[in-house]
Amino acid sequence: MVNTLSIIPVSVRSTLRGFSFLLPLFLGAAACSVNPVSHRPELTLMTVEQEKRIGAEEAEKVEQQMGLLDDPALTDYLNLLGQRLAKESPRQDVIHRFYVADMPELNAFALPGGYVYVTRGLLALVNSEDELAGVVGHEIGHVAARHTVQTVSKQGPVAVLFGIASGLTGIVSPLVGHVIGGVGNVAQSLVFSPYSRSQESEADKIGQEMAAKAGWNPDGLSVFLNTLSREEDLSSKKPRRTSFFDSHPATPDRVKNTTEHAKQIKRVPREPISASQEAFLERLDGMVVGQRAANGIIKEQAFRHPDLNFFIQFPEGWNVENTPTKVVSAPKDGHRAVVFQAVAKGDDPREGVRALENATKTQLKTHPTEVNGLPAATTRFTESKLTVEMTLIAYDGMVYQIAAVAPTREFQDAEQVFRQAAQSFRPLSTEERASITEDRIRLVKARQGETVRAIAARSNSVWKPEQVAVANNLTDYEPLPKGHVIKIAVSEPYEGKKE
Repeated sequence: MVNTLSIIPVSVRSTLRGFSFLLPLFLGAAACSVNPVSHRPELTLMTVEQEKRIGAEEAEKVEQQMGLLDDPALTDYLNLLGQRLAKESPRQDVIHRFYVADMPELNAFALPGGYVYVTRGLLALVNSEDELAGVVGHEIGHVAARHTVQTVSKQGPVAVLFGIASGLTGIVSPLVGHVIGGVGNVAQSLVFSPYSRSQESEADKIGQEMAAKAGWNPDGLSVFLNTLSREEDLSSKKPRRTSFFDSHPATPDRVKNTTEHAKQIKRVPREPISASQEAFLERLDGMVVGQRAANGIIKEQAFRHPDLNFFIQFPEGWNVENTPTKVVSAPKDGHRAVVFQAVAKGDDPREGVRALENATKTQLKTHPTEVNGLPAATTRFTESKLTVEMTLIAYDGMVYQIAAVAPTREFQDAEQVFRQAAQSFRPLSTEERASITEDRIRLVKARQGETVRAIAARSNSVWKPEQVAVANNLTDYEPLPKGHVIKIAVSEPYEGKKE
């Protein structure tokens, strides 16, 4: 809160929006065009201008619902690398933009119209500029070949919504939509759909060729794909969230094919942006892996926000998901939810209700109360077969809303659980605030003959030796030369958000 090589599920701000705006675009839009990569005619349902429009709208949702990393130096570097690659793209009718998505998941994806994203989770596994050029080039390749447009043309206007509160995402009521809008995820849609194997292969080749023309080793993509394969094996026995592998299947021959293709490409001699591998790794030094404390920390069912200085406990056993605009908790069946978010400024909790009333042109009756000594108000309404009970709490110049939502027939059964969540909101204690930590990448130089396992032990890495080995494309037992630089992750006290 406040906070693939391909597409990952993206939370949308309101289920009312969905992709309904796309339907008029398709009517009468079918046309035959020449693909920029294959140079062959193809039937498409989307013009270039429509593609740019869709990309711009989805880019806004990515920023709102995923968040972008507030690290100007790293973002500027990614953009510099991306623009150098984009100049070699076979497609020059779009303006490419490059961003670091503030997500711990291992992912990269591209939107129509040239928007390319790499998550900080993926960056943690990259070990050279050649590898990053391969990843970014692959995504530019999808844009160049208009793969998303091809998928749209085959599927037609179909969107499937699901998410942590899956039973509540079909809401069409304006009032309920304003309270819980955006709790679902776009899992499969006109824009966010898995690519076919042939499209992945084509993007691999385009990306490698662009990288070579821009001066990078085209084998960098192969090296990174191999690291990804090892990471998948390492994580296969653990629960994980959506990742690169869901939309970019790691086929057994993909590393082999990209390795062979790299041998056939002539690399143009150009100076890299980073002077050495160590210089590249220094760009990642200090980057947070896992949860960022500036966005709030989820631990089991508790959510702590050190900068806003509050604590809230969600129901036991429920999933909890943090986004830049809200925190959502729901049981596995997704039929109920607690949605927490800041809704207004001020010291009067009724300001939150007034904001909702103004937005929906309705009137709600509120009841004054207190939550752990803080001024609060409650209101309840039923609409679209759902009952919503909102608790609004004024704290430190902000009004926070805790909305409990369930089908009306089930609300009474969950009422006690909902009330406990609302009543748990309170300021953090000094000790709680001081105990919050986050994991950051740090660089360590090997001593002569030292192994990854030994380095992980002496550096107090929160990554296990096996993870350190994968993250550095090494084994955990091989002796390293003196001075060899590797990435580890270290738990460090959170110092607070820098203004």
